[in-house]
Amino acid sequence: MPRPPAEAETGSLAPAGEGRFALSGALVFGNAARLLAEGERAFEPLQSVEVDLAGVTRADSAGLALLIEWSLAARDAGRRVGYCNVPPAVASLAGISDVSELIAPASGG
Repeated sequence: MPRPPAEAETGSLAPAGEGRFALSGALVFGNAARLLAEGERAFEPLQSVEVDLAGVTRADSAGLALLIEWSLAARDAGRRVGYCNVPPAVASLAGISDVSELIAPASGG
């Protein structure tokens, strides 16, 4: 199976104002660690975070693990991370893995 071009493997996390962030691109093994660190730094000062996944083009199990790790880290720190526009493939993988509650929708979304 041919490997996608390198630019297809990029994923990005961008601030979208007032505790909101947009996650876009591929959420895959090749960038999950970088995105995890970026998110931890960005979310740390905030009590509540909403991450919009509408721009996610592809995700594998490492992408799901990224979302779960953000949720668990926030919960352990007494904060909250919620997700909106979760791609069906990610929601399905979370359901199969019995971790759907960890990628719960953000308030109102």
